Amino acid sequence: MAKETLYEMKLPNGVGEQMLAHVYEKFNVELKQTEYGPKLLGTQEELEKVQTYLVDTMKKRLEELDTY
Repeated sequence: MAKETLYEMKLPNGVGEQMLAHVYEKFNVELKQTEYGPKLLGTQEELEKVQTYLVDTMKKRLEELDTY
């Protein structure tokens, strides 16, 4: 079986511990600490799913804050 290519995705500002914990539960990714900050390591497909999840979650949070 061929080994899948793994990619790195830098975490955007605003990703908190709770959101990161949910990413670990829902997706097959690893956290990699670098000198430039934390990055997620995974397949392109998984990282695309993570990106969609993070954007949707951050949008929902901003909408909640906007109602105050």
